[in-house]
Amino acid sequence: MIRKWLAPVLVLVALLCVPVQLAAQDAGIPRKKQEKLLEKKAKDDKEQQAKKEKEDRKRHLSIQDKATRKRIKHNTKRADRGGSDRHRDGFFQRTFGL
Repeated sequence: MIRKWLAPVLVLVALLCVPVQLAAQDAGIPRKKQEKLLEKKAKDDKEQQAKKEKEDRKRHLSIQDKATRKRIKHNTKRADRGGSDRHRDGFFQRTFGL
């Protein structure tokens, strides 16, 4: 006797647990607005990353002693002048160490 009503009850419970599908048009935000929001978020994230890197670099320099800061500054300027190629000292620098 229990078996007669057990199967329909289990089917009814299973149907109640299945999520109901909505209409074809979603109630979310439009695609263009979504793209604009994503672009703005990416831009903000990029700015935050650049700001964090700048603060980290500044903190790193503040930890160093004066001679090290001066050496880093000198080498950075030299690298900026030389471009991205391999650095090579000038003739007099190589020859006489001037």
